[in-house]
Amino acid sequence: MTEKLKVFSWLLFDFANTSFSVVMVTFVFPLYFKNVICGSDPSGDAMWGFSVSLSMLLVALVSPLLGAEADYSGKRKRFLFVFTSISVAATFLLSFSGPGMALAASALFILANMGFEGGIVFYDAYLKEIADEKDTGKISGFGFAMGYLGALAVLLVIKPFLSKGIVPSNMENVQAAILISAVFFGLFALPLFLFLRDRVATRTAGEGSGDGSAGPRQRRDVPVRSAVSKHGYGLQAFLRSLGEVRHTIGVIRRYPDLSRFLLAYFFYNDAILTVISFSSIYAQNTLGYTTGELIIFFMLVQTTAIAGSILFGFVTDRIGPKKTIVITLLVWFAVIIAAVLGGGKQLFFYTGMLAGLSMGSSQAASRTMMTRLTPREHVTEFFGFYDGTFGKASAVAGPLVFGLVSAYAGSQKAALGSLLLFFGIGLVLMLRVRFSGKESVAARLCPETTEG
Repeated sequence: MTEKLKVFSWLLFDFANTSFSVVMVTFVFPLYFKNVICGSDPSGDAMWGFSVSLSMLLVALVSPLLGAEADYSGKRKRFLFVFTSISVAATFLLSFSGPGMALAASALFILANMGFEGGIVFYDAYLKEIADEKDTGKISGFGFAMGYLGALAVLLVIKPFLSKGIVPSNMENVQAAILISAVFFGLFALPLFLFLRDRVATRTAGEGSGDGSAGPRQRRDVPVRSAVSKHGYGLQAFLRSLGEVRHTIGVIRRYPDLSRFLLAYFFYNDAILTVISFSSIYAQNTLGYTTGELIIFFMLVQTTAIAGSILFGFVTDRIGPKKTIVITLLVWFAVIIAAVLGGGKQLFFYTGMLAGLSMGSSQAASRTMMTRLTPREHVTEFFGFYDGTFGKASAVAGPLVFGLVSAYAGSQKAALGSLLLFFGIGLVLMLRVRFSGKESVAARLCPETTEG
């Protein structure tokens, strides 16, 4: 199998899973849950927020453990397949949900979102294997561009089904749109499982023993699969993974710049995910967007996100991920200020396009930064912390703060403005990261010899 086929199958998975994000998290299902499933029930908003937060919290808790086990067993693709299957199956079942099924729909969405978000941990970890270090920014950017292209494609497919709105009278067509998104996700995810192979990695004896030590260890290569056969699964596997996580925390503490980056990512990704989660509700409730206008708006956002992902992918490889992230955060400041101070649908269209540009570029550059900071033997486990603990836990805090500010201030614009604090903290922490993203692997593995 050629390297190009490996890269393409990896990129195609991003094309597949972003269809879930735009249909089930950002646009269609939030409005369907509120307008159709819950109807006039005043607890609809609270139940939706709870469902999103709980699914993210659960992923944040289990991702490091699963990442550790995937690194130890060498069966990363198996974990990705299980999570993807859960997401596709739960989304398929949600296409049959309707009025009076709020609890069942909430439970299924939690499963679907856990499958989607949990799978990203294992998917992102493949980037280090399929791309040379000098090309990680470009490949990561292409991945996000393919994702936004997939979102644009699925929006074009389901657009006719939503022409009469996301309302009870158009319920069957909205259900069909949800079903299409499940089929779209499953179909285009298949090439990765057919063409990408896990490496039979080796781990160092003593690693993951659970002592929490971050110091040097006695080296003795042990084939992963034989180790797994010896130790088995179940409780022993859980305890082994828990020991791996404890060890990883100790290792991360040896890398202050990695720690600063993860903390910075927690804050600015918190704000980005909150913008994504509330964009359709903000546009409809505050600005009076119709369903047709929302479809056009999100198509424009996906188009600019594609451009941003590709453009800044090349920029990242040229100037390094740190500088790229700083630039995109400054763009986010402009986006939020313009949205808060401005008014009217036309200005929000332009602001949305700028948000799309910065959304694709900041996420792609962040993934590149994490890839270059991560030693290969801990790649999935570290990405468990990046995508799981820091990425998903931030999605618990952001929507909660947005909702509280909106409720007490009586204004979604005030809630949107509160996100400037999160972007500001993320920017300050990011400026303190001394790692440029261009050091050698040896320098990363021996940070004490690296100049600040």
